Amino acid sequence: MPVKEIEKNPSLHNGTLTEASQTKQSSSPKLAYIESYGCQMNFADSEVVASILTDEGYQITQSLNDASLVLVNTCSIREKAEQTVRKRLEYFNSIKKDKTEMTVGVLGCMAERLKHQFLEEEKIVDLVVGPDAYKDIPNLLEEVAQDREAVNVLLSKEETYGDIAPIRLNSNGVSAFVSITRGCDNMCTFCVVPFTRGRERSRDPKSILEEVNDLAQKGYKEITLLGQNVDSYLWYGGGLKKDFIKATALQQKTALRFENLLALVADAQPGIRIRFSTSNPQDMSVDVLKVMKRYDNICKYIHLPVQSGSNAILKKMNRQHTREEYMALIDTIRQLIPNCGISHDMIAGFPSENERDHQDTLDLMDYVQYDFGFMFAYSERPGTLAARKIEDDVPDEIKKRRLSQIIEKQQAHSKIRTQAFLGQTVCVLIEKESKRSKEQWSGRTTQNTVVVFPKKEFKVGDFVEVKITDCTSATLIGEAVELSKRV
Repeated sequence: MPVKEIEKNPSLHNGTLTEASQTKQSSSPKLAYIESYGCQMNFADSEVVASILTDEGYQITQSLNDASLVLVNTCSIREKAEQTVRKRLEYFNSIKKDKTEMTVGVLGCMAERLKHQFLEEEKIVDLVVGPDAYKDIPNLLEEVAQDREAVNVLLSKEETYGDIAPIRLNSNGVSAFVSITRGCDNMCTFCVVPFTRGRERSRDPKSILEEVNDLAQKGYKEITLLGQNVDSYLWYGGGLKKDFIKATALQQKTALRFENLLALVADAQPGIRIRFSTSNPQDMSVDVLKVMKRYDNICKYIHLPVQSGSNAILKKMNRQHTREEYMALIDTIRQLIPNCGISHDMIAGFPSENERDHQDTLDLMDYVQYDFGFMFAYSERPGTLAARKIEDDVPDEIKKRRLSQIIEKQQAHSKIRTQAFLGQTVCVLIEKESKRSKEQWSGRTTQNTVVVFPKKEFKVGDFVEVKITDCTSATLIGEAVELSKRV
């Protein structure tokens, strides 16, 4: 899924305590502060952690100085993300020295990868909790209180947290994440996710529908189904995806795949927009595309990481698709859903990448003309197959130059895509006030394109018809016409 390296994202806004945690106030409340970095899945996981802590009598606060428990949900997918987290941990420890009581913990992918370094060598945290061990946090806090090592980074074959109702953190009350799968079986050579989050397993569809219905009752207007690879969702009664071949004949016959789940969710809440992320090309089926086309409330947008346009590099990345297969999939999407927005992930300077490989990437971008993308220079991640087996032989200055060319091309394509909306009237879900003007709302189209327009009488959570009058490469600018009957 797209990685947004967020410098700081406290788990709460608009007040010190969440509504849910206010229900458990006591004369001397225990306050927990959660900070999240990395992908959307990490932010969804933090909402699970908040729920677990609330059940233990904690209240979630945005005030770091008031907190007795500070947790950082971390990302290992790029070196920059790890550097940001390390700086934050050093800052937390500087605060901790002046306080009589503060526990600092690391959650998520960095927890699994750097557990001993954090706990034993650097001694900058008190507890370390991996992505599959969040239910053990109460026990680990007890270990900290007893001055014992508090670490659990064991990966699970079953855990999906489907039995926990997340507490929505930093929520606008309009959009929410719903996790449907965990882990990844793809083993791309550059990626740490299979090592930090384990094997693929899917969540019970009944619990997913219950969460979606609960969000609808609470007034949410858009949900995003989340997973490292949502298209590989497979429910046959529980268990790892790789073990499906061992399932009974009845389980195999009645199994739910992603297209089935997508239709169930869309049918259950026709007044709510449905998004999903992330899709891997080898698992994106025509059946999923047909469901997207059939339901008006399923957003016409796909995040479809490609990583490189070169077959030689795709093979070294262990991507399970070729350049030609990817382009054929793009053709199918354009045929079935002509107005579909498409975004990408792209890595510049993967080991052994030469100028021909780089040109193949630029050529593929010209073929697709993505709406937007998430673009990075390759950084070696310890523990991955690429780090162990492939020399990082592309100089930094070449990586930076190639990345700059990829970004420049994407900006040109983004401008083409936004200009195509000029004169059109689009349905926009209002999510928040525009960052640039208090007099404007900001929302997104079904294609995930940001739109800003004057507020008038509309409010957050409204679906509004907006006529597009201007644009930048990233944003549509328009005038609200009326409340929309569409989603």
